[in-house]
Amino acid sequence: MALSHSSSVQQARQLLADRLGEIRRDAGLTGRDLARMCGWHPSKSSRIENARTPPSAEDIRAWCRACRAGDQEENLVASLRAVEGMFIEWRRMERAGLRQAQEARLPLYERTRRFRAYSSWLVPGLIQTRAYTTAALQAIQQRRALVDDVAQAVAARIARQHVLHEGDHRFAFLIEESVLRGGIGGPGVMAGQLGHLITIGTLPNVSLGIVPMRPDRTRWPCEGFWIYDSAQANVELVSGYLTITQPAEIEQYATTFAELADAAVYGTRARALITAAIDALG
Repeated sequence: MALSHSSSVQQARQLLADRLGEIRRDAGLTGRDLARMCGWHPSKSSRIENARTPPSAEDIRAWCRACRAGDQEENLVASLRAVEGMFIEWRRMERAGLRQAQEARLPLYERTRRFRAYSSWLVPGLIQTRAYTTAALQAIQQRRALVDDVAQAVAARIARQHVLHEGDHRFAFLIEESVLRGGIGGPGVMAGQLGHLITIGTLPNVSLGIVPMRPDRTRWPCEGFWIYDSAQANVELVSGYLTITQPAEIEQYATTFAELADAAVYGTRARALITAAIDALG
C-alpha cells in the first residue's frame, strides 16, 4: 500500500490494525502465538497491529483462520481494499491507459450537487476545451509512457461535462492567474481555452474566480483539489491520486477554498484578467 501523508489514510490503516488486534486478543493469543501459527517472523504481527506494515489480503485471511474468526474475514478484506483505494499511484490507476481513469470518475460527478475546485497548475477538467484536454492528456501519456488511448480518454472527459448543463449541480471554480498565462498546447489552444472560460463564467450555476498574481498575498497557492459536496475531497499529487473522506480533513480543504475564494476576483475583473492573458498571446 502506497504511503501518504494524509491523516485520513493513516487513520483508516490504524482502525484496521486495531480491529485485527481485538480479534487476536479475543482469541486469547499473543502476537508471537499468532505469528507462529501463521508461519511468520515473530515481529510481523506486531508491525501489522501497530500499522507499521500494511497487511495483504492473504495476511488478513491467515490472521482470521488462526484466531478462528473466519466469519470476519471478508469484511476485513473489504476494509483493506477501501484503505488501499484512498491513495492510488498513477501507474496503478492508469495501467490500462487514461480512458479507464476518466470513465471511473463519472458516477461521482453525476451524484455530486455542489462542486468546489481549486487549480494552481491547469484549467479544471470540467471546463477544458477539447483541444486543451488533448494537449494535457497527451503530455501525461508521453511523460508516464502509458498506452496511447488519448483520443478515447479525451472523449470520456468531454462527455462528463454534461453535468455542467444538466440537473441541479452547482460549481465554484478557483483558478490561479498563473494558469491563464502558463500555457499548454500552444497559443492557439490557449486562446480557445481562455475564450471558453469567459463563456463558462456566464453560466448561472457556475462561479468562476481568478486568484490574481500579486506581491502581497497572504494565502499562498497550494496543491489543486476538488471537493464533492461534503462527502470527499480529491487531490492530484505527483505520485498518485488521494481520496480524503475524513470530515475534519475535508473541512480543512473547505476552509482553504473559502480563504482563496476571498482573494479571488469575479465577473468583470475576472474577465479582464482572462482578456489580458489572451492579449499577451500576441
